Amino acid sequence: MTEATRIFHNPRCSKSRQTLELLQQKGIEPVIIRYLETPPTEQELLHILDLLGCEPRELMRTKEAEYREQGLDNPDLSREALIRAMANTPKLIERPIVLANGKAAVGRPPENVLDIL
Repeated sequence: MTEATRIFHNPRCSKSRQTLELLQQKGIEPVIIRYLETPPTEQELLHILDLLGCEPRELMRTKEAEYREQGLDNPDLSREALIRAMANTPKLIERPIVLANGKAAVGRPPENVLDIL
């Protein structure tokens, strides 16, 4: 049995809405995770980063006030500290993230997710 397609979704974000619509146009009804309400755990974030092949800052919204306020631009912060910050402040997580077929993609632009379907 294959794992259901999941989207870490923010309904207020146009790219997130467009990505969800694109999935639905492809006949995929993903499990919708409103990550601001139900944030991913540090372990889930680690798994997502591994699937994306990227480092925490590459998945962070560095222009958010919380990024500066929490001093996350400090280059001495560990990978674990950055992941913990994303789990504790999910607004910092870039969106949307789609998980499908054992792979992950960030829907910026939404068409990025087509590669993993």
